[in-house]
Amino acid sequence: MSYPAPLEALIDAFERFPGIGRRSAERMAFFVLRDPKTRELPGLLRDALERTLRCRVCGNVGASAPCSLCADERRDARRVLVVEEPRDVEAVERSGVHQGRYFVLMGALNPATGHDERSLNLDALIERAARGEYDEVILGTDPDAEGEATATLVLRALEKSGARVRVTRLARGLPAGSALEYLHRGILEDAMNGRVELRMRKPD
Repeated sequence: MSYPAPLEALIDAFERFPGIGRRSAERMAFFVLRDPKTRELPGLLRDALERTLRCRVCGNVGASAPCSLCADERRDARRVLVVEEPRDVEAVERSGVHQGRYFVLMGALNPATGHDERSLNLDALIERAARGEYDEVILGTDPDAEGEATATLVLRALEKSGARVRVTRLARGLPAGSALEYLHRGILEDAMNGRVELRMRKPD
């Protein structure tokens, strides 16, 4: 016996979420049917889609554009931390270890999942670096295979642009295979303080 078409459509929708398989999608769908509070979900989804903006400066999400971090004149606009996702910005902000600006790529390099160079928000970063807007670009991508590939991609793009900027990478104190959003303040602080400079090759 198959599920009713509306329920099957809901299960299919949940299954499209990252990391959610068929069984998890079924559990989520039946939870929605059981809990009356989930009737709020359509309105919450609509509000999130309509009222969440992408910052035109850093690519982060916020309630305004530019976002509150880019609008804060107390932050060091010459030092930018490049991260994969908005949740990484939130993690670093909770730690309080970075007082500069951010640049959010909105993903990591992973051709197997359709995330290639064209899907990353990279052009604006390279253009600003080439114009001399930054003294330091800190590569804060995750310390996993995708994050390392993304950091290399950013470094090579900066080299090709001829940007005269110091490029650093968060120190190897970050646990391999982990994500920034799960790290506590001490690990992030050590990684930020121990970041290393990457040498850029001169363009041909």
